[in-house]
Amino acid sequence: MSGQKKNPSTITSLLQQRIDKGSLRSLMSSYPKIDFSSNDYLGFSSQGYLLEELKILNTSIHIGSTGSRLISGNSELFNEIEKEIAQFHHAESALIYNSGYDANLGLLSSVPQKGNLILSDELIHASLIDGIRLSFATHYKFKHNNLESLQELIVRHKKSFNEIYIVVESVYSMDGDNAPLVELAKLCKDDNIHLIVDEAHAIGVFGNQGRGLCEELNIEKDCFARIYTYGKAMGCHGAAIVGGEELKKYLINFSRSFIYTTAMPEHSLLAIKAAYQLLLKTTEIEKLRSHISYFNSHQNNSPYFIKSESAIHCKLISGNHQVQKTEEKLNQLDVFVKSIKSPTVKEGQERLRICLHSFNTKQEIDLLLNSF
Repeated sequence: MSGQKKNPSTITSLLQQRIDKGSLRSLMSSYPKIDFSSNDYLGFSSQGYLLEELKILNTSIHIGSTGSRLISGNSELFNEIEKEIAQFHHAESALIYNSGYDANLGLLSSVPQKGNLILSDELIHASLIDGIRLSFATHYKFKHNNLESLQELIVRHKKSFNEIYIVVESVYSMDGDNAPLVELAKLCKDDNIHLIVDEAHAIGVFGNQGRGLCEELNIEKDCFARIYTYGKAMGCHGAAIVGGEELKKYLINFSRSFIYTTAMPEHSLLAIKAAYQLLLKTTEIEKLRSHISYFNSHQNNSPYFIKSESAIHCKLISGNHQVQKTEEKLNQLDVFVKSIKSPTVKEGQERLRICLHSFNTKQEIDLLLNSF
């Protein structure tokens, strides 16, 4: 294109660094047939279950929402679905956000204040990290799933801060392992220590009717806030923060990613409603759990696999170029697995991220494992 102004030198330089390190990202539009990569754990999206459930609702859908929820975008449908979400997750209230990223950003940037302390697991998701960066609170990381590391920070700083927020994922998106939620809940019995749990990769996989790991471990009431994201097992889009009624009022007034964005359109809201209705009656959760068990029993406790009881499994293959080669070889077998490279993970911790689904077959799992 003629006449295009020259890019800043930093853009060219940083892109070249990514190329040299084998970590340059690009977008795909066609994918291998056998899916071990998407977050559609129950097949709600890819297998058409959500579409069929939406047909049952048989509602005339309005296109667009005309404004933010504080102006013209709110509706009785929002109020109805938020009540259903709160009831499903045994909470006083729920507040819907346009995405899990928006929910985490809005919660962490607005609730912890100057004079407060945030203690986060070192492997929390980028959306939580970005929310913390926008907060005026002091922030320290503790070693991944290491209670001693966390307790040491609490003891060292407790007297210096009036409120402490502990931030974890119930299931970690890159490693697939679970947080020690029962022990964390005990640490948060103190009135000024508050537990925040991102359940993005636990909803639909753990708990009664897929309610998540907090429900399975009976610690829902011990959490200050829980975040449920709908772009994974639920097969749609959006997220909700569940907690107390006062937290919801606070977020409506102070959470910038909620206040200053156009409200979610009606078709997205109905998809969330339909996904929750599916959770109440689907048999896909049992199929997924069976596949997780099968995978774990057939990978022979390889030291290169990170231990996981979730839908996410990782085979460590050190080096960006090496893990990329393995991904390409699997793609040639029509097996869709994505390589996760540094800097997304630490150097030396590059891996193939494997997502199991209810719709995968044992033959497909065997093909994957045998290819290693």
